[in-house]
Amino acid sequence: MKKDIKDTKENEKIAELTADLQRTRADFENFRKQVEIQKENEKKTVKFATVCKLLPLLDDLDRAILSYSELSPLNKSLEKSLGDLGLAKIDSKEGVEFNPDLHEAVMVEGEGEKEVIAETLRPGYYYEKEVIRPAMVKVKRTS
Repeated sequence: MKKDIKDTKENEKIAELTADLQRTRADFENFRKQVEIQKENEKKTVKFATVCKLLPLLDDLDRAILSYSELSPLNKSLEKSLGDLGLAKIDSKEGVEFNPDLHEAVMVEGEGEKEVIAETLRPGYYYEKEVIRPAMVKVKRTS
């Protein structure tokens, strides 16, 4: 009888310790996953901050490429590199329909209902398919 009580208490203790071990393992696994998520978020934040710091430099490169035709071969290389970073230019060529979600109008000329881009003053960019800076444009209204 004493042996049965002793075995029961030992089995209860073993079950309790096993449950504690399982909880500890689950806690550790949750902690490990949280650390991985935090690392990924930090990488994304640093990459985003770096990309934002590059925008003025990209503006200068665009102006240089427009001013000096011999630099135009750089354009394809630049766009490929930007694509690798998750950065893409917003389409703001002349004649493209004005979209206030993508374009910032600083000047509107003409009469009519249809608004199209007349000139791009500063390119806009998507980062990871989200607008990080709208294109600054002149808008022309037409019928």
